[in-house]
Amino acid sequence: MFFDDKYQHFFRPLTGKYREQVVECLRLLYERLYTAKADYGESLAREQILEIFAEALTRAPQLDSDEYTSENESRFRNLREQAVWVLNSLVEYGWLEKQVDSATLTASYPFSRRGRLFTQPLIEVNSTRVRTRHRNTRNTLNALEAFATRGEVHDLIDAWEYSERIVADFTDMIAELEERKRELVREVEAQLLVQQATDEFFSFMESRFQPDLAIRLSADSVEKHRDAIGKVIGRIRRKEKERKAEWERRLRQLLPELVEPGRSLLWLMLDTIEDRMQRACEVKLPALRRALQGFTKRADIIIRQLSYLHSQSEGEFADLCQRLGDSAAKPELLARLGDELGGFQLRLFDPRQTQLWSRSRRQPVNTRVEEVEAIGDDNRRDILLQQLLDQAFNFNSGDLRDYLRRSLGRGQRINSRDLPLKDARDLLAMSHALEAAAVNQSGAAALTVEFTGATASNDYFDQFDEYVIEFKESD
Repeated sequence: MFFDDKYQHFFRPLTGKYREQVVECLRLLYERLYTAKADYGESLAREQILEIFAEALTRAPQLDSDEYTSENESRFRNLREQAVWVLNSLVEYGWLEKQVDSATLTASYPFSRRGRLFTQPLIEVNSTRVRTRHRNTRNTLNALEAFATRGEVHDLIDAWEYSERIVADFTDMIAELEERKRELVREVEAQLLVQQATDEFFSFMESRFQPDLAIRLSADSVEKHRDAIGKVIGRIRRKEKERKAEWERRLRQLLPELVEPGRSLLWLMLDTIEDRMQRACEVKLPALRRALQGFTKRADIIIRQLSYLHSQSEGEFADLCQRLGDSAAKPELLARLGDELGGFQLRLFDPRQTQLWSRSRRQPVNTRVEEVEAIGDDNRRDILLQQLLDQAFNFNSGDLRDYLRRSLGRGQRINSRDLPLKDARDLLAMSHALEAAAVNQSGAAALTVEFTGATASNDYFDQFDEYVIEFKESD
């Protein structure tokens, strides 16, 4: 049982009008004992704890409550008296323990195990520290790789626990996004401040989205590490039977509460990790993306609406709404307006503008291994002819430079009608001569092409433009 012995009224200090002050006392004491502010070399004495509680009582407000009151919760004369009452209450109901040193007869008040476990969520609720919750996917992969390499079953148990936190972290993040969305709407309804709504939205994007959500959706995406985790699990399954039997015996010794007749603990853990990764990829990750999209869309709508209302606050529309609200005949005016706007309109879609898109199907890939058949003589001849045809009409910049170099000879310029035509390759080069200035940009010499405005013809072309190709030495 949870509520037994001294824990029968464990949550009694968190009720009544002093509950917020008690929570603040627990937070400050937890920070002094278990965080970076702690001094692990000494334990806190009674006077030190009373000073911590006095500081916490000045921070936290006292809540009004008529339901939970008693004679012990009367008005205190000073902070020290109230701090003593808080300390005694926490010790009485099991949050703290009183330990007396038999040598020095000094008393210390550490947290009990249940008190520490229940105080930790109170610290994390309002904590601004960035928690590395997005590391659980990589921790699962690292623990599985360590288990596959060293064979230490504690690594497998760690991977099993990390995989459980992956789904829990997604659930917490989705709930936080929904809560942020409700808080944004509630604050806007209460104050209607554009600047505050905008600051709240961008503060969330900078403090929570960039350090945690962005990494979860990119660098630590479960989709990214799912295949790697599956490969490591497959490698573990293919280990020798003797090693797997030894792992099974070791797991049954460490986790006797999970042992069931006819079921392997090793296979249970591996199957559970695979199932959690599948659920995280197929269920939780799309849900997180939808929640984030809904939050950003709601914030965008609210900010746009507030900006419009703010810009139109002194306009004619706002004045008209104000006059309508002050008018005594408001119900009659609204009823008449409803009758005038209540006409039924039927609009049909144009079938020519409506198009149904069908999902494209992937072509099946034939992975069968077939025997290579010998190519016949006819097929060889066709392939050879096709290669010769492709080479015959293949023309590059090097061929063009060689042709122009032979055509110019020792001269510096030549007209296009004087270009020599000895064979089919020269005919192709002449048809590409206009590209001479473009293909000769990296050499020491430069070629310029100048259009003369005249036309000419020869045995192969009925008409073509005349231009002068000139060779110029570089400086």
